[in-house]
Amino acid sequence: MSELRFDVFRNNWVVIATDVELKPKDFPINRNNTNHAINSNFCPFCEGQEHYTPGELDAFRNPGTEINTPGWQVRAIPNKYSAFNLEGEFNQETSGLFSCANGLGHHEVVVETPQHGLEFHHFTYEQMELVYSMLVTRYNSIKNEERLKYIQVYKNRGLFAGASLGHSHSQIIGLPMVPDYQQAFPHFYKEHGECIMCRMLAEEEQHNVRIVGSTKHFLLICPYASRFSYETWIIPRRHTEHFGDLTEEELKDLTALSSRFFPKLVTCLQDSSYNIVFNTAPVNVDYQPGYHWYMQIMPRLIVVNGMELGSGYHINPVSPEIAARVLREECAVE
Repeated sequence: MSELRFDVFRNNWVVIATDVELKPKDFPINRNNTNHAINSNFCPFCEGQEHYTPGELDAFRNPGTEINTPGWQVRAIPNKYSAFNLEGEFNQETSGLFSCANGLGHHEVVVETPQHGLEFHHFTYEQMELVYSMLVTRYNSIKNEERLKYIQVYKNRGLFAGASLGHSHSQIIGLPMVPDYQQAFPHFYKEHGECIMCRMLAEEEQHNVRIVGSTKHFLLICPYASRFSYETWIIPRRHTEHFGDLTEEELKDLTALSSRFFPKLVTCLQDSSYNIVFNTAPVNVDYQPGYHWYMQIMPRLIVVNGMELGSGYHINPVSPEIAARVLREECAVE
């Protein structure tokens, strides 16, 4: 049997199978779902290949090393194949039914390690902390560009998550407009006078059936209307709108949580592809209260099919309640 669940964050429905218990090993896509498929003999992100990439925007480096040379731990560079550029102003034109705008925006890559083959879930606590620190630093730098209205931080790991290079990296895109689904936050606040995420945190802790783990500063859950099997969210307990507003203590707590959870998750998921997305408040727009940033981890255990493409309704064959129980057992973080 299945049921329809309403996703209050995206104003859409999700089809959830409530009586099937599929473990990650039961998904056939895993048989060929390795990161090695996108590895090659040449990688521009490796240490010593800095001259093959655009010039460095920022880096954590060994003392005495120069920009665009070896000796770095984490490195931020422009995306060589960006679909956006920061030339001119944002202009939108409409002719009848048809609207278009110039591709104003920003796109960069954060190379997370100089070592090829060393993946995010293999990182030491220290390396993972450097990655999060760089993402926060770059986020806060990009939001100073007033032409940008939304900053998307994300990571594609593996072939089925859209990764084109096997070397561990994240990406940051600055957009001149705000995604429609982000309006769920101010709309809920306007109607109810409270943050939708803070409300959800309270209800999840009350019901305690979709919680995977918790720390002083974060709650790890499988969301009620999960679009993907074994989807998890890392949510800050403190009401804070921007990912870039992490305190030092919160950043260390997020690092500790991630360094415990991700190695177990990847093992549990049979080395599957996954996406990480940071959802955060718009920037450089008129202030609207109610936003609350959070981090989505979306395993790509099945391929999106025609039903999902046609209707927009995702089909999730594993209920978040079952997923949370499996992850609590196999990926304990406490």
